[in-house]
Amino acid sequence: MKFAELARYLQKLEGTRSRNEMTVILAQLFGQANPEDARLIAYLSQGRLGPAYASPDTGVADKMMVKALGPEAEKLFKKRGDLGLVVEKLKNSKLQKLKTNLDIKEVHQKLLEIAGTGGQGSQERKQELIRKLLDELDAVSAKYAVKIILGKLRTGFSDMTVLDSLSWMLAGDKSQRGEIEKIYNVRADLGEVAKQIKQTKNIKQIKMEPEIGTPVLMARAERAKNPGEIWARNGRCAVEYKLDGLRIQAHIMKSQISNLRSQINSKLKNSNIKLFSRGLEDVTHMYPDICEGLQKQIKHNCIVEGEMIAVGENGRFLAFQETVQRKRKYDIAAMAKKVPLKIYLFDVLLLNKTDMTHRTNMERWEELEKLVGPGRVVKLMPRIQIETEIEIEKYFKQALAAGTEGIIAKKLDGPYQAGARDFNWIKYKKSYTQSALADTIDAVVMGYDAGQGKRAGFGIGDFLIGVYQPDLDGFVTVAKIGTGLTDTEWRELKLKLQSAKTQNKPENYKVGKQMECDHWVSPKIVVEILADEITRSPMHSSGYALRFPRLVTFREKKPEDSTTVAEIKKMVKLQQERR
Repeated sequence: MKFAELARYLQKLEGTRSRNEMTVILAQLFGQANPEDARLIAYLSQGRLGPAYASPDTGVADKMMVKALGPEAEKLFKKRGDLGLVVEKLKNSKLQKLKTNLDIKEVHQKLLEIAGTGGQGSQERKQELIRKLLDELDAVSAKYAVKIILGKLRTGFSDMTVLDSLSWMLAGDKSQRGEIEKIYNVRADLGEVAKQIKQTKNIKQIKMEPEIGTPVLMARAERAKNPGEIWARNGRCAVEYKLDGLRIQAHIMKSQISNLRSQINSKLKNSNIKLFSRGLEDVTHMYPDICEGLQKQIKHNCIVEGEMIAVGENGRFLAFQETVQRKRKYDIAAMAKKVPLKIYLFDVLLLNKTDMTHRTNMERWEELEKLVGPGRVVKLMPRIQIETEIEIEKYFKQALAAGTEGIIAKKLDGPYQAGARDFNWIKYKKSYTQSALADTIDAVVMGYDAGQGKRAGFGIGDFLIGVYQPDLDGFVTVAKIGTGLTDTEWRELKLKLQSAKTQNKPENYKVGKQMECDHWVSPKIVVEILADEITRSPMHSSGYALRFPRLVTFREKKPEDSTTVAEIKKMVKLQQERR
């Protein structure tokens, strides 16, 4: 497929606000593509050069792009404020005849070349590569190439809409979405999923298994209102500590048997360990001590999951605020000495070449016990097997005394359900006993208002938060928060807001008039919020409002993994039952 054809589809997508219409347009686009083009379209249509967890940054900002486009661009940019529109205007004014008509693969390769250019003189070389690429594109194609290079393509849909569109391509409706999502959950590379579907055209024939180097969407736990509910649902089960740390999925390649390294070397970038956060971010470089521990203590190729946390000299688990200090881009070695971490493993998803996700929890735990060798960094999650309801309550108290936030109960015969939240895992936290609200809420920051008085110094008066509504593939509001943050938290929030700021309200935001904001941000910032209770509210587009909401911390999650409207409704029900 020619890149010009993709550009025409991107123009259609930018011109619609209807989620269903976007789905149909994408289905048509994927329907016309061959398998390899479908893989690249899945990335490029969202402004990425690769899967979300491994998409290279081009390293090109507005200033460099203006230089690449020439002297006329600066004046036009001041008027239009969009360099995509600027290059389109410049190309149309020249009316030059194109000598080439690049296909999607050729453009993608040139974009990768721009991203891979570094070292001394790299800015000038990047500018030259940009000029050469744009010379070979028509006006509309150049507009979207520039938006992709700058990271400013705003098509208004997420991975979930792409999954809907692949179902629509196959069946003319969303009936296949559930099966396609199961494939994506096991191997979260949207391009690879699209390619496999195009190759087979029958999702029942697709067998996706965990692969070292590609993250698996993490399983999640449902909530229980008390230990009695855990016992009623699970009976005899395993109960583990629920640590308030950073959840990590570690991909470890120890051997070079067969062609394993050649298959995944590019994904691991010549390293034999990769660490992925809950939000599928590659955070390997931030935790050299954890990587060293995994290297020493684990002797097999595997994918394991656990919780990283700081531990005091007395053996007590420290607060999340201590652990999160380690998430940084700079001074990594110094901070590793100041705040050393341990990782407590609780699951194994792949062992050598065996997919473990379909094995029972008990079988996976037994393999994990054999997998972890002696050492100071890598530990097994504290866990017992309970036989009575009373034991659940006792272990809960023991967990709290150790500095945890509660417990997680797991069915002994349960599989690992990638990306799913169900009662195979049930969490019960200390916070459930302290408030009418059944749990904290993971919300997405949608926008903010300018500050006044003292708050003017931060540039924020309050910020709007929302939760995910899957059927819209969008976000609906639940609260505006203007109090309860420290000065440090306000400053941190402002930095995050600046990097996510967008000119217009994103198309997948549903916001009532009373909740409109001075400034809007892309759905990138996830915050953990505690509130006294949830009430019904006609002012909020979710239909619910948080009473006395306050920030607990920033969370490393994909926006689509934030609390959903359905979960809010469940929490309201639990809240009512506890009164």
